Amino acid sequence: MADGANGSSMSTREIHDRRNAAGEMLAQQAAHRNAAASPGPLRSAPVRPAGSIQDSSHKSIADAFCGAAESSPPPLNHVGAANLVRVSRQAETIAKRQAPRIAFKARGRIIFLDLAGIFAVQAEGNYVSLRHRSDSYLVHESLSSIAEKLKPYGFIRIHRSVLVNVVAVEEIQPLPTGEYRLHVKGGTQYLVTRTYKRNLRELAQLWVGSERLCGGEQR
Repeated sequence: MADGANGSSMSTREIHDRRNAAGEMLAQQAAHRNAAASPGPLRSAPVRPAGSIQDSSHKSIADAFCGAAESSPPPLNHVGAANLVRVSRQAETIAKRQAPRIAFKARGRIIFLDLAGIFAVQAEGNYVSLRHRSDSYLVHESLSSIAEKLKPYGFIRIHRSVLVNVVAVEEIQPLPTGEYRLHVKGGTQYLVTRTYKRNLRELAQLWVGSERLCGGEQR
């Protein structure tokens, strides 16, 4: 029984010694490989327990991965590019809304004009004349109807037969009759009757030193 017990004990010790030897051998092989790969002189690495080899390998791989990530150029951000295109298109849409176009039939065709280029609209019988910076166009529509359509875009009525674009007005000249004369871009002048003089307040968002001008009593 004693011999059997000793034999069993020796077998367990041998297995343990063999495992330790195998671990030391793996550690030495890893150290040699690391030394051969490094640019410096070959140095003997201390023997490490077998368990530390795996930890060291994981740390080396992680360090190499992080270094590659830092040195590599950042990948294209497709989501960011898509957002940029979307924002650009929204900005274009907003710009178009702020500078709308008018479409009308004249001279046997459909014509599109930027409203910013129209400085006045004048009644002519059953038509209205759109006074554009480059030409004039007759449109079969009443002045009252087109005045309602153009009011949200900065056109005001200054006479029973005239609308003007506020962005085209450059100067107001008071007259002794209580009326006003408007000077618009291009040198054209229009008379503002007393009935519509209050509308001149819409020519500017801020008035300074002209509280009694364009409405109420005259000085």
